[in-house]
Amino acid sequence: MKIVILDAKTLGDDIEFSQFEKFGEVAVYQTTSPMQLEERIKDAEVIILNKIKLNASNLENAKKLKLICVTATGYDNIDVNYCWRREIGVCNVKGYSTDSVAQLTASMALSLMTHLSEFDAYVKSGRYTAGGVQNHLKPYFHEMTGKTWGIVGLGNIGSRVARIANILGCKVIVKPHRRKQEGIDCVSFEELCEKSDIISVHVPLSSETKGMIDKKHIDMMKDGVIFINVSRGAVADEEALVSAFESGKIGGLGIDVYSEEPMTSESPYNRILDKKNVIFTPHMAWGAYEARRRCMDEIFKNIETFLMGGRRNRVDVNKNTA
Repeated sequence: MKIVILDAKTLGDDIEFSQFEKFGEVAVYQTTSPMQLEERIKDAEVIILNKIKLNASNLENAKKLKLICVTATGYDNIDVNYCWRREIGVCNVKGYSTDSVAQLTASMALSLMTHLSEFDAYVKSGRYTAGGVQNHLKPYFHEMTGKTWGIVGLGNIGSRVARIANILGCKVIVKPHRRKQEGIDCVSFEELCEKSDIISVHVPLSSETKGMIDKKHIDMMKDGVIFINVSRGAVADEEALVSAFESGKIGGLGIDVYSEEPMTSESPYNRILDKKNVIFTPHMAWGAYEARRRCMDEIFKNIETFLMGGRRNRVDVNKNTA
């Protein structure tokens, strides 16, 4: 069996892939361009990838392909319906990055609420030393206790963020992506926008969620709201977010995901890169070492189960819409 890993660089230099040699030959590519893709997968039986897009146009000549393993929970970069028709299995991984993403979400919320980067810059610039005063309290900041944290999406990550928010003393309200959960204060999306001091987004990208954070809903938000997106860039209207930050409607902005990745030079976010109380991270929320190691172990189990005739983490089953 030939296994091809197409974009190993996105998984980190500290991750190795020798465990997959149990199944056969393993070809590891750090990156793969669209021009290189077809040649690299033409003899592959299993493809492991993270961000590369696979569809009818580039899978047509991969005649030996049996399984695609996505090293992520989201699989919007794979044409699953085409794979179903070709009888190519598609597996994702679930739950591996819950703690990692929740940790970054909480870190962003705490930093933005406390204006941490501004106080850090005040000391490092020498102004604290030169000021002659024992403390410096501007910009003024608020405690998390008593604030309302609105969570959009209540899967594994949203649920973990809800627990953290409760521990920090926040009132938690939730707009579930799918069904309501007992014991959770579930509200409409509009009510969440209107009542939340902090909003974090934890939904997959789909036709239902694409563009859901739009100008209409941003206008409903409290003045000075802290907004955090660690899900998918395209769930939000990026221009609307930037305009709202520039006007002061959004008081703190934390972004880890972008509609085009890496972020392009045309992105509206470039207008606010140097602004205070904005945090941009390079789609790394999922990537704590422990999370990436769990991810590889999950991929191994997916392949092993597939070879034994099982359907572990299969997302292509019953996808026929033709």
